[in-house]
Amino acid sequence: MLDLIGSAALTLAQAVGPEAAQAAASAAPVASAAVDAAATVAGGATTAAQVALTSGAVETGGQGVLHFIGQSDAVGKSLFVFLMLMSLASWYLILAKGLTHLRIRRRSRKFLAEFWAASSLEQVENEISTHGAEEPFAHLASHAIHAQKHHTKYGALKLEESGSTAAFVTRTIRKVIDEETARLENGLTVLASVGSTAPFVGLFGTVWGVYHALLSISMTDGVTINRIAGPVGEALIMTGLGLAVAIPAVLAYNAFVRVNRVYLAQLDAFAHDLFTFLTTGQQVADGSHERNGRTISLASHRGA
Repeated sequence: MLDLIGSAALTLAQAVGPEAAQAAASAAPVASAAVDAAATVAGGATTAAQVALTSGAVETGGQGVLHFIGQSDAVGKSLFVFLMLMSLASWYLILAKGLTHLRIRRRSRKFLAEFWAASSLEQVENEISTHGAEEPFAHLASHAIHAQKHHTKYGALKLEESGSTAAFVTRTIRKVIDEETARLENGLTVLASVGSTAPFVGLFGTVWGVYHALLSISMTDGVTINRIAGPVGEALIMTGLGLAVAIPAVLAYNAFVRVNRVYLAQLDAFAHDLFTFLTTGQQVADGSHERNGRTISLASHRGA
């Protein structure tokens, strides 16, 4: 292409005159050099752009959670699915139990206000029959009132009804408290298990991923720090996932245990007052009732 341009310039100069031909001949190498320089610059820019694109592709070359899961084996995929299932189960329990606690506390406050404002036990029974025993305080009061009336009217018809009316009411109250305790603590075992095992599951996934990454790197030539850092960094994602699953479960477990302890303490205090009211017709302020020189405690035998 450059030779054709130079020949055309010389031919035109010869047609004009000898001096112009000589000037054109001297200018041709200069133009050729300028064109060569421009081509070199363009080639350098193209090479730099290709290097930049290549380095960008290496930096963003599919590294991440999805890439790690996609190139992992059956064990890595199974661990990832297991962590996801643990996370879904823990968040379901957190939301469900949180809403349940809010609903129970609101209904309990309403029932307690209505209970102590009632004029007689018959009015309390009518309220429970109308609205139902939808929370632990109403459930406890319903069973205790029914037990007191049943034992007073029929006596000990069965072995579980043996003893005095106060003893039968005490056993009924303890049974209801144990049932409500089990209902409130339902699901906490799952949260505790997730919080204690999820970090180790994630750590095992990291160890498994690092092992396979190093094994594949050892079978290739030209090992560099970039080729090691990528797979190892991806394997560390499993540890992060394990911690992300465990931390909410542990925090929720501690919060629910605290809420249950406070709520059950209030239920025990109400049980003492209810027992005293059913047996003597008077409300007491302390948490025990003395009968025949003995202190009757209604607190259920729960672990700390």
